[in-house]
Amino acid sequence: MQEEPIHSYTVFQDLRQIASGNADAALQAAHRAMERGEPKVLIFNDQTGETVEAALLLAPGAAQRGPGRPKLGVVAREVTLLPRHWEWLNAQPGGASVALRKLVEDARKVNAEKDRARLAREAAYRFLNSIAANLSGYEEALRALFAGNQEAFELKTAKWPKNLRAYALKLSADGWSKG
Repeated sequence: MQEEPIHSYTVFQDLRQIASGNADAALQAAHRAMERGEPKVLIFNDQTGETVEAALLLAPGAAQRGPGRPKLGVVAREVTLLPRHWEWLNAQPGGASVALRKLVEDARKVNAEKDRARLAREAAYRFLNSIAANLSGYEEALRALFAGNQEAFELKTAKWPKNLRAYALKLSADGWSKG
C-alpha cells in the first residue's frame, strides 16, 4: 500500500512569514494570528505554492475514492482517443491499460527535469500571484521566472520582504536552467 506523502506548509500574515511545518503547526500558527485579529493570514502548500483552506488541513486524505484498485493506488478515469489509437493500444502486450502505464512511465523519465522545472515555476507563480501582486517589480519578476532567468528574478525581488523573497526563491529553486 502506498503511503500518503508528508506535506509541509508555510503561513504568511500579510507579507511576513510566521510559521512553517506540518499541517498541525500551520493550523496553530494561523489560528493564533487570526485570534490576534491580524489581517490576511494565508497558508501555502510548500510543494505546489497553492493557498490551502484551513478546513482541508483538518481532514487530510478525505478524498473520495472511485473505481479502480485502491490498495494498489490505481484510479479509473476516462480517456478519449481516436479509434486507431485504441486499436494500437489493444494490440499491445497486456492491453491498453498496461501500454498506457508504460507510455506514461517512459514519458515521466524522459521529461523529469523539464517537468520539475515547470512545476517549480508554477509553484512560485501561484505563491507570488496570491501575495506579491502589489509589490514593486512583480510583473518583471514573473517574466524573469517564466524565462528561466534566475539573475533577473533575484534582481527584481531584491527589495521585497526578506522572508517572502526567500520563500519565492525556495519554491522556484528547481525552475532555473541548468547550464
